Amino acid sequence: MISEIRAGRYTVRGLSLGGVYTAIHVPELDALFDVGIAPRSAASVSRLFLSHGHVDHMGALPAMMGIRGLVGVRQRLQVYAPVAVAPVLQEMLTVISKMHRWPLEVDLYPMEPGQEIRLQNDLWVRAFKTFHPVPSLGYLFFRRVNKLRAEFQDLPGEEIGRRRKAGEDLFDPVDRLELAYATDTLPKVLDRAPELYKVATLILECTFLDDRKSVAAARAGAHIHLDELLAHAHRFQNEALVLMHFSQLYKPREVGHILDRRLPPDLRARVVPLVPDADDWPG
Repeated sequence: MISEIRAGRYTVRGLSLGGVYTAIHVPELDALFDVGIAPRSAASVSRLFLSHGHVDHMGALPAMMGIRGLVGVRQRLQVYAPVAVAPVLQEMLTVISKMHRWPLEVDLYPMEPGQEIRLQNDLWVRAFKTFHPVPSLGYLFFRRVNKLRAEFQDLPGEEIGRRRKAGEDLFDPVDRLELAYATDTLPKVLDRAPELYKVATLILECTFLDDRKSVAAARAGAHIHLDELLAHAHRFQNEALVLMHFSQLYKPREVGHILDRRLPPDLRARVVPLVPDADDWPG
């Protein structure tokens, strides 16, 4: 059962259960984040962004590629992954291709924290460091646009056009922060990448929600506990904050009730949990 929610200007579809599977599709960005399960509805996606090499986040990649072949997707999948993961990922696909007796080929883009790649027109992605026991990344999508400098904003359009044709530099590049994805990480990712507090839509793990698991235990597993987000509740300026990767300790319908009880009203109004409308988790 694929969950689908609206988060600001974006559609977020997928499944995420801590330690079991995570795969999240944002169709407006033509992007799939992690592939711990292979959702058929995302088979035609162009880009896959892997956060790290744990199997609940990337183990279904061969299955996803098989589905793509089955439904006739000819375009090679673009796979963005931490630089330390990329060569091992390529080895894995080579071995599985031998078993499958059909090449499972991707266009692989190794990424390091701070690296930016232009995806199309004004759409860019920037990798940022997340904090987990294995090499891991989050991904920030932004639109880089030119903004007329303040000293020229009162000029008539004809004059601006004339000066542009003459080669005069009238604009500054401005990055409009659209969406960020951060999972399997300690909460210090928010302080190391403070732009996450401002991005329009933030997809963020929140594995543990109450005293069924202590903050110390959450930190030991390099995951986020809701208690640690509450300490910074006033800093979240996002239009939408998607929380995901909840532990099996919680039933899907329980998650919303806990958030209702524990989050400040202003923040709760912007928080959307990625959970199925069901009594239990799929699978």
